[in-house]
Amino acid sequence: MEILFVLMALLMVGFVLLPYLRRRRGMIEQVPAGHPDAADPETYGFVRTEELDIRMPGPDQDLLDVLDVVQHTQDYRAAQQLLAGTETDGELRWQRVQAFAGAAALELQQRPGGVSETPGGQWLRVWRTEAPKDAGGAAVHAEFLVQQAWRTSTRGTDDFRIIMEEAKDACGQAALLAPGDPIPYIVELSVARGLQYTQKEFEEVWLKILDRAPAHMGAHLAALHYWCEKWHGSRELANSFAEAAAARAPQGSLLAAMPLFAVFEHLPEVNLVSSFYQSEVVTKAMHGALFAVHAARPDDPMLAHVRHLLIFFLVRAERWSEAMSQLIHVDGHVGALPWTLSPDPAGEFAVYRALAVAGYEANGGSPATLPH
Repeated sequence: MEILFVLMALLMVGFVLLPYLRRRRGMIEQVPAGHPDAADPETYGFVRTEELDIRMPGPDQDLLDVLDVVQHTQDYRAAQQLLAGTETDGELRWQRVQAFAGAAALELQQRPGGVSETPGGQWLRVWRTEAPKDAGGAAVHAEFLVQQAWRTSTRGTDDFRIIMEEAKDACGQAALLAPGDPIPYIVELSVARGLQYTQKEFEEVWLKILDRAPAHMGAHLAALHYWCEKWHGSRELANSFAEAAAARAPQGSLLAAMPLFAVFEHLPEVNLVSSFYQSEVVTKAMHGALFAVHAARPDDPMLAHVRHLLIFFLVRAERWSEAMSQLIHVDGHVGALPWTLSPDPAGEFAVYRALAVAGYEANGGSPATLPH
């Protein structure tokens, strides 16, 4: 009789999840809004899909306020002041540099300019012209060039190389303006991928970062890309890099989550069943990330990045309750891996969120039983 109940429960779970689960190169088909099987985010206090913020992985109200001022007034000085007051070797400064550069790049893409139109992102050009010795502006400009190369050019073309060479020069100028700042060298890690630095050349840049910020999670994630199989390394080199970072992680550091990012970067292209995500390798990496999350400071700027990736893996491993525990901390912001790889980050996140809710409820969970 007990076996019959188990089979019936499994069948019910299958009916709940089947409309969602169409695995295709590691992605899941989205459920249209209004579909009878779509979970209602409001039941759990979750933000509606159309209101999800795709710009950042987690909240940074000061950054949002400054971005709003800069983009409405085209005056760079609020951005300059915010970066000047942000800790030089911290994760938050790196995220803000990326955000300002990305905002300028997106503006330029939307308004390329013309005979009678000022191009978007003009405030960044003015910043560099009026304050050429400002380290913050120099770092944002270097990152802007890197993003422009990846956004507007094809890797391997002359245009791509020209922009990347310009970005490399900009990194050097930014480094001269702030000798102790790791960010110019973190930006150069992307240049290293684009310009195909040798491993020796890459390691020279990496050592400069370690001298300035040895536990910088953002820098480690940027470096991991270089060591991946799809760029200039291999699965073994990427795993070795990630495991070494985790092994030397200081107390409370999120570097213990690095192996999970290495696993994500090397997910097989074929369709896989949930048993892969329950394998020993993936489980070990997830446990490392969960440990890192539990030990990290609640205000660690990189905490949201790890939580978002955990949601992806926990849902695929059908660990619904743990996925829900991560969701309650990051819901509302989806500007992080793996969602940013999708043409519709908010929609992709919403599908995984709906899966988590469906699995959680199929196993007896409810809004009343979800801890906050």
